[in-house]
Amino acid sequence: MELLLVSMASLLAGFVDAIVGGGGLILVPALFAVFPTTHPATLFGINKGASVWGTAVATSQYARRVQMRWSALLPAAGAGFCGSLAGAWLVTVIDPGFLRKVLPFVLLAVLAYTLVKKDLGRHHTPRFTGHTETLVACCIGLVLGFYDGFFGPGTGSFFVFLFVRWLGYDFLNASASAKLLNTATNLAALGLFAWKGHVWWHFALTMAVANVAGSLLGTRLALRHGAGFVRLVFIAVVSALILKTGFDAFLK
Repeated sequence: MELLLVSMASLLAGFVDAIVGGGGLILVPALFAVFPTTHPATLFGINKGASVWGTAVATSQYARRVQMRWSALLPAAGAGFCGSLAGAWLVTVIDPGFLRKVLPFVLLAVLAYTLVKKDLGRHHTPRFTGHTETLVACCIGLVLGFYDGFFGPGTGSFFVFLFVRWLGYDFLNASASAKLLNTATNLAALGLFAWKGHVWWHFALTMAVANVAGSLLGTRLALRHGAGFVRLVFIAVVSALILKTGFDAFLK
């Protein structure tokens, strides 16, 4: 029954993650609810062990239909990998709980900005080219990679927002790019958690199958309906993240 519950959560998380990120909003609380006495690092490790496969599959699906800016994104993925490795190591040493009270307000600012800027992310008009684009993308990858390894909630949504706001991508291209970087950050964190013995592979691998199934469905919907659809899902996911992280920080 435990495996069935977390696998269903992984399926839904893969679906949401593939569209706009934020699958951790579903899967991480489910893991904590099903395994309340387990060390948090182990639950984060199981989450990464399942979600890395879904983001990798989503990346390959998007790459077939969306023109990825590989010259900027591949170095950014490398930066994200390094940042996530550092963050995952740090979370095994100190408690990231102090971020819980800050996160809802950051997400609220992201949501407010997106709602006010009604044309944000509707058109794909990259602001930079060449080395400048690569540098900005690497900065995004390094900072959010560290955040993903250290804490994690909302990483995919933050990737999407920053690709839209700083790089001028539309929501569909931003989501596609975010999947590549999120795969790198998940892989780095998973590697460190596995090295530290914080992954239950018999759960993670079964959940990975469910996560991939959800990811394939989510990617298909995003590609079919385009940037406007992804923007609406982004708003919904960030709103849910605000409610969930606000509850955890101030009411739980």
